[in-house]
Amino acid sequence: MSGERLKILVSGMVAGDPWQGGATAAVLQYVDGLSGLGHEVLVVEPVAPAALDGAGPVAAYFGSLAPLAGRAALLARDGGGTLGLPYAEVERFAREADVLLNVSGMLRDERLLEPIEVRVFLDLDPGFNQVWAAEGFDFGLDRHTHCASVGTRIGAADCPIPTLGRAWIPTLPPVALPRWPEGDGAGRAWTSVGNWRSYGSPSHEGVRYGQRAHSLRRLLELPRRSGARFELALGIDPGERADLAALAENGWGLLDARAVAATPGAYGEFVRGSRAELGVAKEGYVVSRGGWFSDRSAAYLASGRPVVAQDTGFGAALPTGLGLLSFDDVEAAAAAVETVEGDLDRHRRAARELAVEHLDASRVLPALLERVAVPEPRSSLIVD
Repeated sequence: MSGERLKILVSGMVAGDPWQGGATAAVLQYVDGLSGLGHEVLVVEPVAPAALDGAGPVAAYFGSLAPLAGRAALLARDGGGTLGLPYAEVERFAREADVLLNVSGMLRDERLLEPIEVRVFLDLDPGFNQVWAAEGFDFGLDRHTHCASVGTRIGAADCPIPTLGRAWIPTLPPVALPRWPEGDGAGRAWTSVGNWRSYGSPSHEGVRYGQRAHSLRRLLELPRRSGARFELALGIDPGERADLAALAENGWGLLDARAVAATPGAYGEFVRGSRAELGVAKEGYVVSRGGWFSDRSAAYLASGRPVVAQDTGFGAALPTGLGLLSFDDVEAAAAAVETVEGDLDRHRRAARELAVEHLDASRVLPALLERVAVPEPRSSLIVD
């Protein structure tokens, strides 16, 4: 079936929260990867009706996304209109679609969901989505035929993430390799892109699913311990005065994420201009041992940038030690940084090789489609 041309509807955040190039790029990996395999892809994102204002920031950002031109629509959540493709065209595509990939269940329009035989809830935020669902938030899981997650260890005996009575299909974040050419040379600083906080920190059965802030506070001494230069493109509120002061005092360089990674193109340039990535995970990913691996780290690896990432259990799905190293405390992080710096060129080559072998969209996405048992494409059933 992986060789058949499918019609695939993808729903995810691409423009509703504009000028977040990394978040947009995460969805584009699926879009570009599936298109590169020969499938026909249409992208939809439900947004607040006010976001459809043609003179507003959402419209401006959406219009800047050249890879989505002619194959995407922003849908007003009240069903009142679209930006991009008209609703009738989206509805027609859904009637003919073979599969839906619905990131965090964003798409809830029954007129678009109901005709599609294979509907996959695609979880890119493992632990948080399941805990909120267990606490009563309706993600519409019952509207889907399958659940897949980049939390590759959900269901393991030592993983406290609630399964919600479902079998979660493990899948790694895909990398559309043509979008991520290897960067030249070696940048001056270890970098990363992210938010200090993204949302609240829920608790479930005694486990707190905390934010990146909680993880990074335990690594404050890393610049002094390692001697390396760190520059984080961090979305952090100016009101976080104590944390900002602690980061500065310990030698962390902070960049405005929206200044250096506002678009997918700028985000890619920032990644390629880096020396390597220090991947600091949300505390919830660490304590749950769900195997989460970042689409951002996947992009660094594909760009030939080594990654030293906080351990979430991803070593069960990816090889570590060369190109990709894991750590669980500041001492181990410093040692891993020193290891990479000791043979940077070798780790750079290994980073790219790892991405090609394990994260290439042409490997990851066919495997996912096989796991959800996509039936014979509807287009092949049409008789002239």
